[in-house]
Amino acid sequence: MDQCTLARGKRLVHLDLKGAPPRINYLYELIHLFADLGANGILVEYEDMFPYEKELKVLQSKVHPPYSREEIISFQDIAYSRGLEIIPLVQTFGHLEFVLKHSTFGKLREVHNCLGTLNPHSKQAIALVLDMLHQVMEVHPKSTVLHIGADEVYMLGQGEQSKEWLSIPGHSIDKLFLSHITTVVEGIRRSYPSLSVIMWDDMLRSMTSDTIKDSGLVGLVQPMLWDYSPVLDVNNSIMLMEKYRSAGLIQQWVASSFKGSTDVHTCVTNTQRHVDNHLQWLKVASGSSSDIELQGIALTGWQRYLNTFLRFDFLKRSCFLNAVLLFLCFRLSQGNSRSYTGMKLAEVVVQLTAMLESQDVRYFESSMYVRGWFSPYHRQRKIINPLFAEQIQNQAKMFLEAVEIKVKEVRQQMILLYPDSTVEEWISQHVTPVLKPLQDLLMDIHTALEDMGLSVSDTAAL
Repeated sequence: MDQCTLARGKRLVHLDLKGAPPRINYLYELIHLFADLGANGILVEYEDMFPYEKELKVLQSKVHPPYSREEIISFQDIAYSRGLEIIPLVQTFGHLEFVLKHSTFGKLREVHNCLGTLNPHSKQAIALVLDMLHQVMEVHPKSTVLHIGADEVYMLGQGEQSKEWLSIPGHSIDKLFLSHITTVVEGIRRSYPSLSVIMWDDMLRSMTSDTIKDSGLVGLVQPMLWDYSPVLDVNNSIMLMEKYRSAGLIQQWVASSFKGSTDVHTCVTNTQRHVDNHLQWLKVASGSSSDIELQGIALTGWQRYLNTFLRFDFLKRSCFLNAVLLFLCFRLSQGNSRSYTGMKLAEVVVQLTAMLESQDVRYFESSMYVRGWFSPYHRQRKIINPLFAEQIQNQAKMFLEAVEIKVKEVRQQMILLYPDSTVEEWISQHVTPVLKPLQDLLMDIHTALEDMGLSVSDTAAL
């Protein structure tokens, strides 16, 4: 199979809308950006931002109002007008924390202390998942493809019902997993018989070809292989694709990432890491069998990692990748760049991050003045030389004022694209923990000076 096979297939951008959902108008703008960059599909993961109804209304986010049905329909209309297919992604086995955290559905957990995994033996659990799928598909009447997730089903087999089931000769965790997936897919296809169904592949990786073939899964699903590593094992990925093919799963997908998939506290995307991952997937496409019908590639972006598209390293140098990866890397061939919504936010986030990660701010308490004349011993006893107090105060205030100016800029830009609660959460997560030690230090100096009968103005006069 050559690399152009990917270019002819679907080129999906994944929108993970949980956690930090963009304002709807920003989503509309992103559709045009994706279309201009060469995408022809969007993989949409709503979770608690979908307007579930009736018994499922409890799933709606309490932090951010979910998107309305009218907004979701408008989103689709704009996408289809630009030639982008919409593929909903609804988790159906693992990663169901947004469902199973609610007391109403707590009894449907595989293990009580694991909020993510569904009990596959419960008829009510199956009914719940199918209700979710039906509600989502009803609002996506033009969608011909559905992604059912099914990745990272942690602690499967550890529930009491599962242990009892597994005690029967011939039963295994692999068969338990496959049975649930088959039941779910057959259930949704009774209502949508021509629907193509995608699932993540990781739970299939350790299975034999015969186990998959005998499960009844063949003809029901298309596996999407995912690996976000810059040193992706090309040979192993090719072997997996061949195993799935020999099991009868001929139609396959692959998935890389453009953000997230690294550290949970990442503020600025390491562009090169993702570029390297894409290049590895090109090698996989080149080395895989021509008998495999590669449907396309999904460029995933995981929330709770970063709220903007940052691409500065790529903008600054000429690059020419294979045609399919020009899209994956935002088509920045020959150093070409253009303005896009969110670019100003990207710039100020990069600037703020550089300030917060500077040695001066992060290790201020290790500076000579602090370590020598306002150590933990001095702070506990509220002792400080007023002259050194002034030096420390001046430096700390200078850093804080500079950071606070940049935080204000970030806030002004971010509020245009994200809800107020997301902005406050981002600042609380990434800024407050860095500034608090400096603020506490200034407070301790102020207290020490007051105990000595001095004030900040007194130290300035010395």
